Order: sequence, then structure tokens, then C-alpha cells
Amino acid sequence: MHSVTSASEERMKKTVASLKDGFASLRTGRASASLFDKIKVDYYGDKSPLNQVANISIPEARLIVIQPWDKALIGEIEKAIRSSELSLNPSNDGKVIRISIPPLTEERRKELVKLAKNQAEQSRVSVRNIRRDGNDELKKLLKDASITEDDETKASDELQKLTDSYISKVNQVLDEKEKEIMEI
Repeated sequence: MHSVTSASEERMKKTVASLKDGFASLRTGRASASLFDKIKVDYYGDKSPLNQVANISIPEARLIVIQPWDKALIGEIEKAIRSSELSLNPSNDGKVIRISIPPLTEERRKELVKLAKNQAEQSRVSVRNIRRDGNDELKKLLKDASITEDDETKASDELQKLTDSYISKVNQVLDEKEKEIMEI
């Protein structure tokens, strides 16, 4: 019985972690190295994550400096950033790439909040589906006489508490992201 709730909790943790990961690449008006987590650069025929071929630093709130370890990669890095969905305009001086993060328009911020809310809703649905799967598993165990009715009820209540807790975590992550997006 505990294996059902602990397996469900593990899946719920992963759902929240996945949401945080998805939010990391949502652009806000502030410079952040995590914006480039999903960008891959052609490095001698291999697609390598940008942070494995260059140093990414944030010297100011709205400036990102990318220093490739191999100067020959500057063009490739610029191309990868331009072709990403980040809508950023990198410039280089032959040694480093500088990216100015323009402040987001009110309209764009609202779009990003809407996107974040959709991602959070998908996570809430995932958490509820995990609860349903757990309850189905408990019903099966009850039917097979592997657990008693009391155990099934207790575990089901525990699953509901976990669900409420993780939905609350999803809402908290969303609130933080919303504040970050809306700040000017």
C-alpha cells in the first residue's frame, strides 16, 4: 500500500520539477543563464548544450555575455541563438557574444503569463492523473485481497493529501513565475 503512495509521490515530484524546468526557459525581462538551457550548438558535428561550450555570465540585470571556450564557435552560437524561439539579437566582437535583454512589452508579459498558466494547468492535470492511477492501483489491490478496505481508505486519503499538496506546489511555482514575468 505504501508503495502505491510513495510511487505516486515520486511521480508528482517529477511533475513539479518538470514544470520548474519548463518555466526556466520562459523569458522574463531579466537576464538569466537558464534561458539558454535548451539551446544546442553544432560543435564539430555534435549538437552540444550551449553551457558546455561556453561560459554564460550576467554582468548586469539586462545583459548576458557568452564567452565560447573555442573562438571558432562564435558564429555557430550566434546562429543557434538567432534561430531559437527566444527572439534575442546577439552581437559579437570576435571574442564574446553580448545579448541585451529588452524589457518585455505589457502585451508580451501577458502572453507569457498565459503560457505559464497553461503549463501549470497541464501539471495540475498530471498530478490528478497520478492520483487516479494510484487509486486504481489501490482498488486492484483491494479486489485481489492484498489489502483491507481500511488500508485502501487510508491510502486513498493519503493520496488525496499528496495531490492537494502538489497542486499547491504547482500554484506556488506559477505565482513566483508570474511575479517574475510581470515585474518591470
